[in-house]
Amino acid sequence: MAIKRAGEWLTALAANRKGEIFEIDGYAAVGMADGVRTPVPVRDTSPMPYGGELMFLPDRRPIVYHIESGDIETLTENPYEPGEPVFPVAAFNSPGYVQAYITGYEETAGVNSLPLFSYGAVGWRQGSFRSPLIRVDTEPRQDLRRMAREKVEAGVGRMRKRLPKNRLRKHLERCALEYGCPAGKNFFLGRYEAPLPASGACNARCMGCLSFQEDAGIPCSQNRIDFTPSPEEIAEVALVHIQRVKQSVVSFGQGCEGDPLLAAGVIEPAIRRIRKETPHGTINMNTNGSLPDVLANLLEAGLDSVRISLNSVREGCYEAYFRPRGYRFSDVLQSIETALARGAFVSVNYLNCPGFTDTPEEIAAFVDFRKQYPIQMIQWRNLNFDPLKYWRTMDAVAEHGVPMGMKQALQHIHNRFPDLQYGYFNPPREKWSLPNPNRKAPRAVDSGPSDI
Repeated sequence: MAIKRAGEWLTALAANRKGEIFEIDGYAAVGMADGVRTPVPVRDTSPMPYGGELMFLPDRRPIVYHIESGDIETLTENPYEPGEPVFPVAAFNSPGYVQAYITGYEETAGVNSLPLFSYGAVGWRQGSFRSPLIRVDTEPRQDLRRMAREKVEAGVGRMRKRLPKNRLRKHLERCALEYGCPAGKNFFLGRYEAPLPASGACNARCMGCLSFQEDAGIPCSQNRIDFTPSPEEIAEVALVHIQRVKQSVVSFGQGCEGDPLLAAGVIEPAIRRIRKETPHGTINMNTNGSLPDVLANLLEAGLDSVRISLNSVREGCYEAYFRPRGYRFSDVLQSIETALARGAFVSVNYLNCPGFTDTPEEIAAFVDFRKQYPIQMIQWRNLNFDPLKYWRTMDAVAEHGVPMGMKQALQHIHNRFPDLQYGYFNPPREKWSLPNPNRKAPRAVDSGPSDI
């Protein structure tokens, strides 16, 4: 391998046992995509966006690129404190950004699964932490700088007076103030999209479920809602939001619940109540799409848009991750077809992971899928799950070639379907007919100075 100048690469980072992060002189950061290990050029990175976080990975060792020799190496001890352990550093980046690579690392023996985050490659250069990112949504819907706690608390106080007996309002207080949920905060701030959690049950056992893990040794990010709100409670919260927010969205199907299709008994009359009061606002559902007949009834009641969660459009890969109970992947496809046939705006919540999503087999399958099911939007979401465990799981159920890279994958799909919108958030109906804002090639975007 030809030796490159140090300035061309992102400088490698590592952490000591105290969690203190430092640069490793003479080494470049390495990004992973399943079997691919590659040094990260500075030109393909941008400063970490505001709201991102740095994490160090216990029981693992950093993979780095030795700039002078041109070798990929695994560090087994701290180069500045011989004999002391050293740990990889990863970036958990802000909403609206797709990570191009997983941070380079190896597991040690008997390692436990990582918590439910995404683990993007990261390094240091030009006075900031930088990460290889692709920006897919510029809307500041979940920009933490616009969510001052004192303003959220003031909004909570106003809603307590307006909806004093509403249990759903009370539940959203916990989401906003205890779990820091941006969607919950936006409801109390009177902005963008309000959550309407309603279902305590789910018919999937997703490997990366944020609200329920059964004997997986992985802590949940938040507890699942433990009651079923009434249609009246749901409609009250939704109408408050719609009446005070322009281009508002209200959404069933949140991280703090199961699948909303299983709560259709209260959701359908709630939708009818909302629509009886107002034609305004966008009523959305985030769902696994497991019950197409139930979804058809909700669309008839007035549901406007549907976001179907997928990690893959190949049955074996889908079922290996979602582990459905009582439904099959064919039911999910039927739900997409049903929503499209009834004129709903249909998005795919595409849980992506470098090294899988950007393989030739996965991309070819998605191209075939989109030809048959002309969904309007992909919401690109970084998969919050242990990447090595995920790759092993996917490789066990399907053959995969060499990844082409996430940037190239997004560009390839865009070239085939220039009408297909890229984004991260559920758009209001007022923006459904707007042209695709990402018609230019997806690229690493300089997001401005780092705020970390």
